[in-house]
Parts: sequence; C-alpha cells; structure tokens
Amino acid sequence: MNNKTGKIIGWVLTALVTIVFAASGLAKLAGGEAAAEIALGVGGTTNVMILGILELLIVVVFLIPKTAFVGLLLMIAYMGGAIAVHFINHQPLATVITIQVLIWATGFFRFPEWSNRLLSNKATE
Repeated sequence: MNNKTGKIIGWVLTALVTIVFAASGLAKLAGGEAAAEIALGVGGTTNVMILGILELLIVVVFLIPKTAFVGLLLMIAYMGGAIAVHFINHQPLATVITIQVLIWATGFFRFPEWSNRLLSNKATE
C-alpha cells in the first residue's frame, strides 16, 4: 500500500471515529431513552452529561492537528473505560470493542510513526 492510500484510509477512519464519538456525546447531552439507559450503568444523569461533554471535548482535541495524537490516546483510554463498564454491568461488548479496534486502526494509519514504533523489533535507546 502506498503512502497516499494509507492517508486516505486514515482520514476515512478519522471521519468514522469522529462521527461515532460526536453522535454518542450529543445523544448523551440530548437525553431520551438511550441516555436514561446509560445513566443506569454509570451512576446517574449527571454522569451521563459529563461523559457527553467529555466525548465532545475529545473529538475537538482529536480534530486539531497539533493535538490529534493526544486526542487519539484520550479516545483509546475512554473506550477502555467503556469496555470495563460494559463488562462489569454484563452488557454486550461487541460494539465497544469494535469501536476500540477502529480507533487503534485509525491511529495506525493516521500516525504511521506510532505504528512503526509499536511494531518495530528494534530496541529503543
């Protein structure tokens, strides 16, 4: 795969992950049945509002080129927490794990220096 194809894949995945996070954040802020269901798992409606705001802030950090890598790490950490909450509450894990895999794939394509470092057999000095 050439460099141009990798960049295109990276930006398509970036758009997909951004849409998922933004939609989730907005749904939490809008309320409704979905937000009420989430509230049961995370300890109340105040926590859902905080999580919605946090997701939107992570999206902003992820979309700014100078802070995009920090945004990626925040997304990975956030979804790790979401996986833990789903696991503890005996909720289905497939969706949150799929989103986590997409975030990692986005990082590998959007930040090739990161994937090179993670997959390298060379010892760091």
